[in-house]
Amino acid sequence: MTEEPDLPRRASLELLRAEAADELSVLVEERLRAGEDPWDFMEDLPSVDELVVLTLRAENIAADGGNRPSEARNYRVLRQIAIAHPPLTRAVWRLLGSEPHRTWDASVRAEAS
Repeated sequence: MTEEPDLPRRASLELLRAEAADELSVLVEERLRAGEDPWDFMEDLPSVDELVVLTLRAENIAADGGNRPSEARNYRVLRQIAIAHPPLTRAVWRLLGSEPHRTWDASVRAEAS
């Protein structure tokens, strides 16, 4: 079995959530400025906790040299996040098996088309 990089130690969960809330408000503003109707996109946006999980997942991927994780490794990384941050467990379970992530991102939506 290959060695997994440890999750980098970050700020408190409260700070991570505050940063994610700021990022989410930027995402909403970008979509509104682009003329999109909030009724059409608000359901597609992640929750604050989902955004925190995705940020922590991205940091783990970067720590592993940016290699795209296999399905098994992705599961282990998400599980590690849930263990390290129990309040994020529900968000982790919502994200498991929901590839691609970041469907609210225009570049991801363009790739799926």
